[in-house]
Amino acid sequence: MTHPVLIPGAVAVITGGAAGIGLAVARRCVALGLRVCIADLDQARLDAAAAELADLSPEGADAVMAMTIDVSHLDDVQRLEAAVRQRWGGTDVLMNNAGTQPGSGMFGPAENWARVLGVNLWGVIHGTQVFVPGMIARGRPGLVINTGSKQGITSPPGDPAYNISKAGVKALTEALQHELRNTKGCRISAHLLIPGFVFTGLTAKGRVEKPDAAWTPDQVAEFLLERLEAGDFYILCPDNDVPRALDEKRILWAAGDIVQNRPPLSRWDPAYAGAFAEFLKA
Repeated sequence: MTHPVLIPGAVAVITGGAAGIGLAVARRCVALGLRVCIADLDQARLDAAAAELADLSPEGADAVMAMTIDVSHLDDVQRLEAAVRQRWGGTDVLMNNAGTQPGSGMFGPAENWARVLGVNLWGVIHGTQVFVPGMIARGRPGLVINTGSKQGITSPPGDPAYNISKAGVKALTEALQHELRNTKGCRISAHLLIPGFVFTGLTAKGRVEKPDAAWTPDQVAEFLLERLEAGDFYILCPDNDVPRALDEKRILWAAGDIVQNRPPLSRWDPAYAGAFAEFLKA
C-alpha cells in the first residue's frame, strides 16, 4: 500500500532534489510511476540525478525534469512552477526540502544568517505561496511535505540561525495544514518531515563513511512514505542512536522550560543536568 496521491501519472516537485533526502524521495516517486521534477543549485549534480531517475522510471526521461534554481529567490520558484505546469499541467506533490547549514553564531556573519533564513525558511514560504494555490485549484488530492528538523523544536545551542529557520518551518507547516483543512473543497494535506541524524552532504562534514548512529537518506524516504500512508502530520524520524521515546522526552522537556518557568535551554544547563537525567529515567 502507498499513499493514494502517490500514483502513476501524478506530478511531484522536490527542491533540494539532486542529493540526500530529496533524491531518495524522488527515487521512490519515479519507481511508483510519478512524474518528478527535481530542483537544486548544482547543475552537474542535477544532471546526474536526473539520469539516474530516468533509468528508474517506467516512462524514462519523459517522466523527469531537472531545473537549477535558488529557492531563496521568489522569481526562481515562480519559474519552476510555470515550467512544471507547462509540461505536465500542474503539481500534485510538493516537497519543500532544499536546505543549507553553513554554521552560525549569535554574533556571527550576517551573510550566514541571511543565507540560512533565505533558503531554509523563505524557500519554504516561496514554495508554499507559489505552488499551493494552484494545487488547490487543480481539485485533485495532493501533498505538501516540508522538511523541518528536531533542532527547530528543541533548539540545541550552537547554530541559532539554523534552529530559527527550522522553527519557522514548523510554525509555517502547522499554519498551512490549518488553512488547508478549513478551505472548502481542498483535497491537499500538509506534513512536517522531522529527520533525525541522517548522513547527507549537509551533515557529512568531510566524513566519507556513514557513522553508525546515522540513518541513510533512503531510510528516511522509506519512513516518510510509511507515515504518509498512516496519515501523520508530524513525521518524527528516529535514527540508529535515538529512538522515538527519547525524542519525545527531549521535546517534552523543552516545552517544560516554559510551563515550569525553568531557564531557557535548561537541558544544557549544568544546574538541571540531574533533573533531566531523572526525567529520562521516569
